[in-house]
Amino acid sequence: MYNEIPSARSTQSGAAAAGCPDSSGTMPSCAGLAVPYVPFQQNNPQKYSQSEALSNGTLFPGLNLPFHLKVEGSTVPDTPLAELQALEFVVMELGTYLDTHQDDAEAFRLFKQYAAMEKAAKAAYESKFGPMTKSAAATGDSYQWLSEPWPWNYEQNEVK
Repeated sequence: MYNEIPSARSTQSGAAAAGCPDSSGTMPSCAGLAVPYVPFQQNNPQKYSQSEALSNGTLFPGLNLPFHLKVEGSTVPDTPLAELQALEFVVMELGTYLDTHQDDAEAFRLFKQYAAMEKAAKAAYESKFGPMTKSAAATGDSYQWLSEPWPWNYEQNEVK
C-alpha cells in the first residue's frame, strides 16, 4: 500500500556500492537529494587559517557547507582583539575535533600550539588594555573591572 522509504543504512551502503564514495567530508555529487547527508570528518583534515576559520564559522573546509545564496563571510579586521578571538575560536574547534579524533597526533600538537598562542595573546591584550573577564580583574592589586575602556569597546582598545 505505502511506498517504503529506504533506510539511511541501505541508502548509504547502496550509494557506496554504486561508486558514490565519501572521502573528503563533503556531499558527493552522486548523493541523492532526498536522502539526508551528514559529512564525516576525516583524519588529518585540511584547516583554514585562524582568521579564515573565524570568518567561515569552522576550522575545517570539509565541514564548510554553506547554504545556497548565502552571502560570504565577512573579513575579520586585523586588530589585536580580532586576532585573540580567532585564536580562541581555533582552540575551541580543535578541542571539539579532538573529542571525536583523540588519536590524531597532529591535531593534538596544533591544539597545544594554538592554546599556548591564545594564552600569550590574552595576557598581552590584558596587560595593554585591561582585564577581559571579572576573574582577570581580581588578579591585580585592586579591582579593575570598572576601568574604562570596556573589553568589548574594541575600537577604543585598538592601537592606531
